[in-house]
Parts: sequence; C-alpha cells; structure tokens
Amino acid sequence: MNHVLIVDDEAVIRSSLKRLLERHGYQVSLAGSVEEALAGAPLDTYSLIISDLRLPGAAGISLISKAQETPVLIMTSFASIRSAVDAVRAGAADYIAKPFDHDDMLLTIDRILRERLLRRQNAALQMTVAASQPDSGIIGNCEAMQQLHRRIARVAPLNTTVLIHGESGTGKELVARALHEQSPRRQAPLISVNCAAIPESLIESELFGHEKGAFTGAQQLRKGLVEAADGGSLFLDEIGELPLDAQARLLRLLQEKEVRRLGATQSRTIDVRLIAATHRNLKQMASMGQFREDLFFRLNVVELNLPPLRERGDDILDIAHALLKRTIGRLGSTSLHFSSAAVTAMSLYHWPGNIRELENAIERAVILCEGPEISPELLAIDFPRQAVTLVTETLSAQEPPAGLSLEDYFQHFVLEHQDQMSETELAQKLGISRKTLWERRQRLGIPRKRGSEPI
Repeated sequence: MNHVLIVDDEAVIRSSLKRLLERHGYQVSLAGSVEEALAGAPLDTYSLIISDLRLPGAAGISLISKAQETPVLIMTSFASIRSAVDAVRAGAADYIAKPFDHDDMLLTIDRILRERLLRRQNAALQMTVAASQPDSGIIGNCEAMQQLHRRIARVAPLNTTVLIHGESGTGKELVARALHEQSPRRQAPLISVNCAAIPESLIESELFGHEKGAFTGAQQLRKGLVEAADGGSLFLDEIGELPLDAQARLLRLLQEKEVRRLGATQSRTIDVRLIAATHRNLKQMASMGQFREDLFFRLNVVELNLPPLRERGDDILDIAHALLKRTIGRLGSTSLHFSSAAVTAMSLYHWPGNIRELENAIERAVILCEGPEISPELLAIDFPRQAVTLVTETLSAQEPPAGLSLEDYFQHFVLEHQDQMSETELAQKLGISRKTLWERRQRLGIPRKRGSEPI
C-alpha cells in the first residue's frame, strides 16, 4: 500500500484530503509544518509527500531537498506561473493549485506514483542486467570463457580476495574491472597498479604513502595508492614482481586491514578489496623463497584463469572484429574488413602476445591499409603465407557453407587432406607444430587416420 504524507497548516485541508486518499486505498500520515514532518518517520519511507507551499516556519518547498528519492507534490493557494516554475526548478514532482478538483488530485497522484514505480523498476532492471553480465568489455564465448564469466558473476558481489592468472596480454585488467564494477564497491574507485612498472626503491612509497621528511626528497606528506582505493578495490598487476619488504606490508594490510605510511608512527584503518594478477607461478616462487608463502595463501582465496588467445577458437575472430571497429572509430578511418586469407591467418596463428598483440596488429593494419580489405601482410603475422593460401583456396574451391566457423576451417582442411598427407606434412601446410596439430585434433575430436605415425 502506498503511504502518503500530507503537510498543510490548515486542519480542514489535511482531514479532507486524508479522507479522499483513504477512500482510494492510500495509507495517510499528517503533519502541520515542515518541522513536524521532519520529526516523524524518515521522509524516504513515504511513497509521496503532498505539501502546501506556504507553511509556518520553513516553506514546503524545503522538503524537496530532504526527501531524497521520495517525490514531492506542491500545493498552493497562490496559483501563478512563477511559483510553479520555482517548485519544479527545486525538484518538485508536480504542482497543483488550490482549490483543487478531487479527480485532478487523484490523477496527479496516480501519475507520480506510476512514474516513481517505473524509475525503480528501471533501476532494478539495470542492476539485474549488470549482475548477469559481470564481464563488461570481455569478449568470448568459448567454454573456458563461459566458465570465467560464471565465476566472475559468483565472486564479484563478495569481498573475497581474487588472484587472476594468465599470460601477458590476455586482459587480466578487464577481469579486475568487471569484478569491481559488479561489486557493491562500484561507486568507489578502482586503483590499478602495475608492480613491474614501479622502481623497487619507490614501490613502498607509491603503495603506502609517506610522511613529510620520511626520506630524502619527501618534501610533503603523500597519500599512497592503497589509501586512494579506500572503500573501493585495489588491483595489483604482476604482483609476482613485488619486493619482499612490500609483500610483508601488503600481508599486514590483508590481515589487519591497516596501512602505515613510511615515516608514520600510527596505522590507519583501510577498507579495500584486493585483486591481484600475475603470469608467473607464485606457488613455485614461494617454494624458492622468491615470494612470501603466507601472502600467497592470503591472495589465492579464489583463482580466476584467463586462457591464452590461441586456445579460444572462434573468439579470436570476434575479438578481432570488435578491435577493428574500435580502432576505425578511434583513428577516424574509412570502413575496412578482413580478407578471407587474413581470417584464416588469425585463426591459425599462435598469438604469443595474446590480445595485446592482436590489437597492435590491427592498429598497424588500419593505419597502413590503402584499400577496403586487410590482408595478412598488413597484420604482419609471422606465419607461412603458403599455408594461409592453401587453406583459403581449398575452402573457396569447395564452397564451404555460409557461416563456416574458424574451427570448421581447420577441421575441413585436416579431414580433406589427411589421407594424402602425413601428420608432419599437415602441420607444415598449416604452418603449425605437430604438437599443436595434435592438441587441436583432441579439442575438436578429429580422429587421426589409421596407421599414421605417432606424435
């Protein structure tokens, strides 16, 4: 039931309006002034506030700023355009002149409450959509990425420390951003720190801050990046490069939720969620004394693994098209598309630099391209040209069905030629190693011909 607060200094108006609203199913509370209204229940507990403009003491319009999300309908006996404009400018949901018609009042109230309900439903829908898509900015539908999406959705709302593991260039910061944006901390900052990019002599000062005079060159007090992330999330990329001294201070932050600036005598309480990332094996580093074992166990509460680009199948082409569109928009280039040979090359290439390498290759191609089509040469992929040509020509000659996926390209070529070629020859024609050929056979379920030599 909608609960309405009526604020008016005339008892007759209050009682008559109360009877009208109660007959139509509203719960009604009364107040004779702004002060009396504020002394009662919190204003945000009401569905609507109906207030006279002129009241003893504070004006009714002053309720608007105090009502927060609760709409305020202003009444006045001095109907004028000026007073209506003033009320609306102050944020009133609407304005109605006394004496008002009962039907007009009921229609106005109904419209305001429906608009309020619609705003709430839209906000709830946006939160639901955001919660179901915690990987904003992350493109990928392969099995490994679907599992990653599910884990992000499950972990993001929690305050748990997360360790993201993946090769360089796989998009670990995007995962950290998705975790932050789908968490209750999303309104607070996400502070990203690349531990490998800060000199070892400065990293403690950068992370934890310092007092004036704490060391030579410390001319003034400086807040550290950990404090800057207070209330939000701190993303430490390449945490395996963090010096042991800084690791000890980070461990204290995780255990005690406290941080102490260099040169300070007192610690400060900090509320921050830590998200770390690395491409190194921290467990192995801990066994070799290169990383604190106790910190490793504190970090490795939930581990998210990002697959390398070469293991993501058709995701490669989806990412490439998204990057091409973004690069064209950023550089202001004309419309471009990938040639079939470029598509095949991107599918079969190993991508040691992962998404970062793909992004750089596409940017280079967009800058240098003189026609509407991007070729493998423009992508500067270190890949045997004859393999690309062979696969493309073979498939074109046999007119594969529309919408043939990149994995289908590989499967089609292997099944078509494995009776005439050895595993070594197949791998050479495709421009990949025999080990990679075997791994793709296993993943795609392509049987080897009988009697073919072992790997």
